Amino acid sequence: MSYEIKQDGKFKFIEEGTGEPLVLLHGLFGALSNFNDLIQHFSKTHKVVVPLLPLLELDLLHTSVGGLQKFVQRFIEHRNYSNIHLLGNSLGGHVGLVYILKHPERIKSLILTGSSGLFENGMGDSYPKRGDKEYIRKKTQLTFYDPALATEELVNEVFEITNNRLKVIKIIALAKSAIRNNLGEELSQIKQPTCLIWGNNDTITPPFVGKEFNRLIPNSELHFVDKCGHAPMMEVPEEFNRILDTFLNKLPASAATV
Repeated sequence: MSYEIKQDGKFKFIEEGTGEPLVLLHGLFGALSNFNDLIQHFSKTHKVVVPLLPLLELDLLHTSVGGLQKFVQRFIEHRNYSNIHLLGNSLGGHVGLVYILKHPERIKSLILTGSSGLFENGMGDSYPKRGDKEYIRKKTQLTFYDPALATEELVNEVFEITNNRLKVIKIIALAKSAIRNNLGEELSQIKQPTCLIWGNNDTITPPFVGKEFNRLIPNSELHFVDKCGHAPMMEVPEEFNRILDTFLNKLPASAATV
């Protein structure tokens, strides 16, 4: 299922449904298709919003976790969302963490899945010569427990990005920025209820990372999903949606929603 990409000023995004905003932040190679099942399910109860993050459009100086956080901040203020349930996968989780630490007032809850911010085995660590598609295929397969989920379409998407020298430089810049920007000492400041959904077979942010987030974020709960890698909302959508439903239903309803 495909969703209409809306434009408001310089921002492009998907917005489906009504209710409290559920804002989804995608990762470094995150296609919107990653969130299809999630958008379909939660747009019945929430205003599901997916901003298209300018991962490869920012100038090199601002191609960083901090630069992306500023973009998300401007987007949320421009759209005037409040009582937000902020969900991030991989690098998107990291950007969400930096945002909530700087601007907690608009956020009602935080959901992290395979988030960087503490530790990750990056994709930006060892690029081969451009044009090695089999290497890209193997790297893409590492995202999932089931390598079949690394479809030809997904591999082609990643391959196209890695064949462009400037894009490769920006991906490496983002990967290095994520490693440098370790949030371990700040996570105790997060007061919002936090739901951590982790694949038991995640090789990029392994299970111990989920446990460490759980230990460091005061009001957090951790859910492990078996036979699942780095993108649970994509690999086990029904289980992911069930866990998230239960978490959101426990939260108090807000008097007014935007």
